[in-house]
Amino acid sequence: MSNERSPLITSGVCGLAVTAVACGAASDSTPESPSHNPRKLNTFFGVMVPTILSMFSIVLFLRTGFVVGHAGLLQGLLMVLVAYTIISLTILSICAISTNGAIQGGGAYYMISRSLGPEFGGSIGLMFFLAKVFACGEYVLGLVEAILDVFGSEPDSVARGVRLLPQGYWYTVLYSSVILLLCLLVCLVGAHIYSRTAFVILLVVTVSLLSIFISSVAVKPLNFIITHPGPGNQTLRYNASYTGFSATTLRNNLGSGYSLDYSTKSVMSFATVFAVMFTSCTGIMAGANMSGELKTPSISIPKGTIVAVSYTFTVYVLLFILVSATCDRTLLIQDYGFLQRINIWPPFVTIGICCASLSAAMCSMIGASRILHALALDHLFGLPLAPAAITSNSGNPWVAVLYTWGLAQCVVFAGQLNAVAGLVTVFYLLAYAAVDLACLALEWASAPNFRPTFQLFSWHTCLLGIVSCLVMMFVINPVYSSGSIVLLLLLLLFLHYRSPTSSWGYISQALIFHQVRKYLLMLDVRKDHVKFWRPQVLLMVANPRSSCQLILFVNQLKKGGLYVLGHVQLGDLDSLPSDPVQQQYNFWLSLVDKLGVKAFVDLTLSPSVRQGTQHLLRITGLGGMKPNILILGFYDSCTPEDFFLQDAAFCGSSVGQGIEGEYNFGVDLPSLQAHFPPVRHVESPRWLPPEEYVGIISDAIKMNKNVGLGRYFFQLEGEGKDSKVDGSERTIDVWPLNLLQPGSRDYEDVCSLFLLQMACVLNMSSKWRHARMRIFLNVETESNDQGWVVNEETFRELLKKLRIRASIKIVSWDSVVQYHSHPNGEDTTEPPQALSEEFLSAVNCMLMEHSSQAAVRFLYLPRPPAFRSQSQQYLAQLEAVTNGLGPTLLIHGVTPVTYTDL
Repeated sequence: MSNERSPLITSGVCGLAVTAVACGAASDSTPESPSHNPRKLNTFFGVMVPTILSMFSIVLFLRTGFVVGHAGLLQGLLMVLVAYTIISLTILSICAISTNGAIQGGGAYYMISRSLGPEFGGSIGLMFFLAKVFACGEYVLGLVEAILDVFGSEPDSVARGVRLLPQGYWYTVLYSSVILLLCLLVCLVGAHIYSRTAFVILLVVTVSLLSIFISSVAVKPLNFIITHPGPGNQTLRYNASYTGFSATTLRNNLGSGYSLDYSTKSVMSFATVFAVMFTSCTGIMAGANMSGELKTPSISIPKGTIVAVSYTFTVYVLLFILVSATCDRTLLIQDYGFLQRINIWPPFVTIGICCASLSAAMCSMIGASRILHALALDHLFGLPLAPAAITSNSGNPWVAVLYTWGLAQCVVFAGQLNAVAGLVTVFYLLAYAAVDLACLALEWASAPNFRPTFQLFSWHTCLLGIVSCLVMMFVINPVYSSGSIVLLLLLLLFLHYRSPTSSWGYISQALIFHQVRKYLLMLDVRKDHVKFWRPQVLLMVANPRSSCQLILFVNQLKKGGLYVLGHVQLGDLDSLPSDPVQQQYNFWLSLVDKLGVKAFVDLTLSPSVRQGTQHLLRITGLGGMKPNILILGFYDSCTPEDFFLQDAAFCGSSVGQGIEGEYNFGVDLPSLQAHFPPVRHVESPRWLPPEEYVGIISDAIKMNKNVGLGRYFFQLEGEGKDSKVDGSERTIDVWPLNLLQPGSRDYEDVCSLFLLQMACVLNMSSKWRHARMRIFLNVETESNDQGWVVNEETFRELLKKLRIRASIKIVSWDSVVQYHSHPNGEDTTEPPQALSEEFLSAVNCMLMEHSSQAAVRFLYLPRPPAFRSQSQQYLAQLEAVTNGLGPTLLIHGVTPVTYTDL
């Protein structure tokens, strides 16, 4: 996207930048010229070398015998097959995502965050960072173990060697700290040296590997005595032998023989051995992260990654078979460094171990620091990670390196490689499951822009990859797995609470669209039933500055239904260069966010407000989700109040988090305030004539829409999203009779029942749940007709059937009716001007007497006049009746909404 910030990291070894400048925290960083950072790496150097080097870690030289000795050849090969099946499924997802567009630095974090959004991306990115930190500590512990095998003072390792280094737990921590310090210095000062020597390191490791295969033929059978410290001051001795190629040795090593591990003093199992073995499979993303350096990433990433993984798989299988056929089980189990014992020149293996371990440790430290730097640049975790965004003049994120070094230093206190392996494996499996989830979500969303050039994947492979990763996590260590998932969920909740927004695109939006479209098609309007009716409101807003309280109130009134804020922009598209409405949506959506209402926004351009409202009534919504109620602000001469000047949320100095519009979609508070014009002054002429306003009401009724008019809602308080009001001190008053037609005594007509239903819906909302509801019945007690007593009982029975809890108040209005000029039963279509001012004033006084203390009132809205010339009188009558009442909603209902049966 045009406002996407610059790439997090441009290049590096193991898919992470070590030489190029990591872009700054702001998008105005000067990008490097193409000549300074060209795409020049081919498949071999850009993908295969870093991937193979990452996968040839300590397991190759130090844990091959451990795996075969405990698990046996058959189970060992099964472990390799399972591990490579899991990573192969993940590789398919990696190749699909990475060939759907150029990815930047940050590895799995970048892929997941740009695919699934900031919540998943940030949480999984932090988990992947922790995985690399633990892996760094693990590789350092493995290197120390190899060094002590040669130079350790305890004579239980290799027959040849200079024993200078004292051994013990604290010495192991000391040596590990020294090596970590060396890695830190390289990462801070000379990381580019490491990146340039990656191929040389691979050559050294390959030579060491070849020496092992040659030694199996050149070295004659040997016998060894291996000693380990036992309980107390005892020394345990084991007779071990290297037999050379032997069918008997191979047969004896076929089955499993899990026993005590001499380093951790615990009995091994399939899960614990697999956890150690799987650490050799954690480098599969190294090539994918190099896309910024590759000439043809869409070809190099799939080809190079698959070839590299196939190569390492072949090497591990051959090495497992080799050691099973040449070494007895005692040698394999009791000496991690047995390959040095049986080599034609032991330094070959020692050099290979040092290069592989040191390379993997430095790669992990560099990788973890770059992931942390990427997280800091995206501002997902706020202040704690903010310093990690700092870089040196050359672009090296040195603070992130220090963070990584400090955490890795804590890891080495574990003291043993095997003690850390389970946690490393669980973290990596969780990250791989997230990559599969990202690819699965992209596939299920069916987004047209998801068209990767790599096609050898499907949603089946993604789903199988997720399941296999999760299953193996719990097989390896249920406690670690549960803890990592709980940590992931806590991070998700934290990021969701912070609500970071971005320009990355949200896969959740694509999935929601996919599902909503399907369910909207299933929502058949022909199957609508009155007992499942709910209010679906279109609220027409001229200027939010004077309508915010009404917007908040209607948000409580919608009861889980559709809620749309409508606005008509006056104009003619023929005379304009572009549609002015399109640029306004972000301002209205930001207003919705600030008010905390669950509403959609629909804007239109029209020569008149009446035509625009007709447009919105016809086209707003889809299928069964279309407005059935039109609510308007009241038409009177009151001077509107500016809500923006009253609410603290609109008076602050900033709209919240975000820099340069990245986190608020380009709408900060000053822009929001400037977009909506000032409220109308008392001397300003109204631009909506009364005939057009009444015409809007008439149009809605003709279109079979219910209508509501809201007056004095600027006086209503406690509707904001931060308000703790529960309605316990509020009263809702309902006057279900048409007060402008005293001759009408039907309390059970469609409009009266609609009035009751809307009041009941309001009473069910969160801020009105404990409000008292009162229903007023107007009766003429001085007349000879006593039918109102029967009507009252009938009405009470109706309320009981409708499950409406309310108190009924009987109001005698003989003194009001006497001012009415029409006797009972006269034609109610008589022009409204026949109503006298005395009658309207008496009705208003009656409402003031009984409902002056109510929080909100529901009144019956008479049908508008059929003649345009009577519009002014109609509005004058409504204004006189509601004058000074306080928050009042006049409603005219045209659709049945109540149902007494089950």
